[in-house]
Amino acid sequence: MKAGRVTISTRKFEVKEIPTPTPKQGEVRIKVGAAGVCLSDVHLLDGTLSPGYLKGDEVTLGHEVAGTIDQLGGGVKGYQVGDRVIVIAGERNEKNQITTLGFDYDGGYAEYVIAKAALLVGIPDSLTFEEAAIIPDAVSTPWAAISSTARMQKGESAAVFGIGGLGIHAIQLLKILGCSKIIAIDPRPEARGKALEIGANCAFDPSDEELKKHRGLNAVFDFAGIASVRKQGLSLLGEQGRLVIVGIANEAITIPNDIAFTYMRTQVLGHYGSERHHTVELVEMVNDGRLKLSESVTEVLSLDQADLALEKLSKKIGNPIRIVLKP
Repeated sequence: MKAGRVTISTRKFEVKEIPTPTPKQGEVRIKVGAAGVCLSDVHLLDGTLSPGYLKGDEVTLGHEVAGTIDQLGGGVKGYQVGDRVIVIAGERNEKNQITTLGFDYDGGYAEYVIAKAALLVGIPDSLTFEEAAIIPDAVSTPWAAISSTARMQKGESAAVFGIGGLGIHAIQLLKILGCSKIIAIDPRPEARGKALEIGANCAFDPSDEELKKHRGLNAVFDFAGIASVRKQGLSLLGEQGRLVIVGIANEAITIPNDIAFTYMRTQVLGHYGSERHHTVELVEMVNDGRLKLSESVTEVLSLDQADLALEKLSKKIGNPIRIVLKP
């Protein structure tokens, strides 16, 4: 089968032929219907990120995957061949380590992917593979950051730094939650415009002095992964405000003033990924018509065009929310 593989020692990416895998006990094989292209994939190629628990030097990219079960391993119950599913992007292994699809083991830039049955969530026929594929991570990570880490409540206020694939969904989810004020912050005019379309009350370039008038927020979310964002985000928080860091800068986190930090009882919270129940909740939101993902898929490319998809995302060509690959 074809698969988009990266060699970690050289960071070289290539779509090539590899053996089609066979599911083991408790696993299923999924014929990939669509795979989302994430900025984390770009960061794996540029060296910002590295797999923590990969066995070997090569892995198939892709942690956002939807498709159809085409083969069952031994002992699998509750699923059958032909079921439409999405794959949870990560899990804790037997050593309580968080391992991630497409980083620590082979992912969905491929014609087929192997997944544990316990990491599957069924999807209805009404949900396209292209939209379903982006739920793990692009939608589930901001939802988990909002609902579980920040514990946002109806009526609270929030700012979102970085209106990319995750940040744009954070705007939509904060609106669904009933936040009183949602501020979008991004240097790109097209990203700010999209945020206003999807539910932000206001949008600013991070250098805009008007942003200072919106201090006193309940939460700030950093989806940009830029060190300067954290300092600016802290300055916008009110008493007991929460700075939630999702984007990865691979740099030290600095608190500029410990007096203000302690006096205001500010909280800095790290966030990574999501759990199975977050994905289940999001599928229910789509079913109920509360969550719309039809505008989230910017472009669909073939697996052979994975290099192009990664370049477009890296350079923000066409203001992509999510580019999706189809084998």
